[in-house]
Amino acid sequence: MDMNIQKYIAFVKTVELGSFTKAAKILNYSQSGISRMINDLEQEWGITLLERNRAGLRLTSDGMNVLPYAKELAEKYQTLQNQLAELGHLDTGLIRIGTFSSVATHWLPEAIKSFQTDYPKIDFELLLGDYEEIEQWIVDGRIDFGFSRLPATHDLEETFLHDDEQLVVLPKGHPFSAKEHISVTDLEGQPFILLEREGTSDITELLAAAQVQPQIKFRTWDDYSILAMVEKNLGISILPSLILQRIAYQVETRPLAAPVYRKVGILYRNKSLLSLASREFLKNFLEC
Repeated sequence: MDMNIQKYIAFVKTVELGSFTKAAKILNYSQSGISRMINDLEQEWGITLLERNRAGLRLTSDGMNVLPYAKELAEKYQTLQNQLAELGHLDTGLIRIGTFSSVATHWLPEAIKSFQTDYPKIDFELLLGDYEEIEQWIVDGRIDFGFSRLPATHDLEETFLHDDEQLVVLPKGHPFSAKEHISVTDLEGQPFILLEREGTSDITELLAAAQVQPQIKFRTWDDYSILAMVEKNLGISILPSLILQRIAYQVETRPLAAPVYRKVGILYRNKSLLSLASREFLKNFLEC
């Protein structure tokens, strides 16, 4: 690999991950090697790219100005590597996927296992985040594609996969267990555990639309923490049915009287520009 290209990649990856150590782990370099490459760039360009202090790393103004160009070069190099991988008939490669926990738990393990039966030398990098993070990673080129809620808020291509029904989750023996269906208005004033991260949530939108205000006791983006708290009778919740598969928690679920679904799909910047490895993985996934 051209050494300057590697320096650009080291710079971009360090900024993305906020750490020399994390960038070194991803790029299979030592931490000192990554630091040295960025120092070399600073010497060559006569500018300071990163401020280093006890709080961590921070881009300087000059670093912010040159980052988009370094990122573009790094992405073009990755595109070249993808094309070479195609010529190599998928002998090696890396597929970078953004996803949320239920897809990572219930869909991807089997899909990856099946794919690696035919392509054992293809590696995977999974990044778990919320919908906004996943979309931004796609826009930034941090991942090749992502599983997320549809429709996307950014201008991205998308493929619909699944209508995932939202279910009310109750502790065993809760009074609502006697109901076959639960109305959103039944949640008014009820102790509630909200699946939410940074103010973005399917459930907050549902409650706002119905003008219902439960007693929100806890907020978290961790589905399994919510299940554990519901089991201990700390409140009730609403979770997507996908995360409720094969759970060991002692809880009950009931559908909403007016069913609500989140649309789950795959997002890309441009599907036609995905690497051969990514396209082949998605082809296998969609055929399953």
